Amino acid sequence: MKIDGAEWRRVLALLGLGARGRLTVVGVEQVRSAAIHGKLEYAVVALDASRHSLKKIVPMLSAKHIGFAEGPSATALGRAVGKDSAAVVGIVDPQLANGVRKIVEPGSSGAR
Repeated sequence: MKIDGAEWRRVLALLGLGARGRLTVVGVEQVRSAAIHGKLEYAVVALDASRHSLKKIVPMLSAKHIGFAEGPSATALGRAVGKDSAAVVGIVDPQLANGVRKIVEPGSSGAR
């Protein structure tokens, strides 16, 4: 199911709050590290992330059974978390992850 611009704005606002509260990790290496250490709850991947970045992150998320959404541009994703751009933003807080999951996966209870 495709979500609209207003819903993505809600997701970006939640990610921004999460970044200020240190509930997210930004960038491929940080997200990979959080996934490896079992701290990652959910991720949002930029639609225009490079093929190299996608090859590093998507198989890891799938192997660890971590949900993710392909979202807005890297510029919009980065801007939401205080960076110039970001290929991926990972969520390490379960409640924040559930909130984002409810928006991007309609019909979801939020829990994994």
